[in-house]
Amino acid sequence: MSARLWHLGNVVVDLVLEVPALPERGGDVLATRTERTPGGGFNVMAAAARQGLPVTYAGAHGTGPFGDRARAALRAEGIDALLAPRPEPDTGFVVCLVDADGERTFVTSPGAEATLAAADLTELRPGAGDLVYITGYSLLYDSNRAALLDLLSRLDPAVTLVADPGPLAAEIPGGAMELLLARADWWSCNAREATLLTGVDNPAEAARTLQSRLGCGSVLVRTGPDGCLVHLAGRLVPVPGFAVDAVDLNGAGDAHTGVFMAALARGLDPVAAARRANAGAALAVTAPGPATAPDAARLEAFLN
Repeated sequence: MSARLWHLGNVVVDLVLEVPALPERGGDVLATRTERTPGGGFNVMAAAARQGLPVTYAGAHGTGPFGDRARAALRAEGIDALLAPRPEPDTGFVVCLVDADGERTFVTSPGAEATLAAADLTELRPGAGDLVYITGYSLLYDSNRAALLDLLSRLDPAVTLVADPGPLAAEIPGGAMELLLARADWWSCNAREATLLTGVDNPAEAARTLQSRLGCGSVLVRTGPDGCLVHLAGRLVPVPGFAVDAVDLNGAGDAHTGVFMAALARGLDPVAAARRANAGAALAVTAPGPATAPDAARLEAFLN
């Protein structure tokens, strides 16, 4: 596969604590299980790399135990890092509390990944056929936002830009959002995020509304076990999902996006790529953990 994915999101470390219930204010609770795992943009990159797409992490990363853990995870997946580690601070982390009902509560402590600067990307010149991935999380940090908007202004039109607004979509500054919408070739989000951005509860209508706001790109809205909706060339195509016994829904959207981008890079038409992404997400939820996207052989076996 000659194309490459340039990931401009943020890799952090997730500290996952399973608790019987969230503590009351000022209280304390004993975790029943604790896990430290790479998170943030790592899950999307791992999903794409496992499909055979060469991937480069072009975000910032720090010096310290979290940065070391993040880089080790990238190396294990064959993912290159464009930038040298920041001498300080360390890579950031996310505390994720999972209660007995499976509900997840997050607190994020930003680190080096929130310090991306325009100078870091001066030499970044993705080639025709490459993909660039930008997440809304990056647009929440002043430095990252300025660097990414500068990159957008000089991005080769032959590069496919995939934008994912993320769960904090409503907090992205309006000007940055409009510039991203104007340049995005693919706008990929889940149904909740589509509603946040449009005020429309129906996923199909939300997809149509998003499409009307894009410059010349297309829209993909993930609808959970039902699969996804693809708005392409003026028509809305429902792409059905796959029935599986779900164990852990965490990371399903990341697996979907990574597999979708790898399929586009292979030259699949978008509807076929979306079907493949649905299968990748279905397989991902059959195992516990966030980075459970399948490799290409397992995905082929599932589809066949």
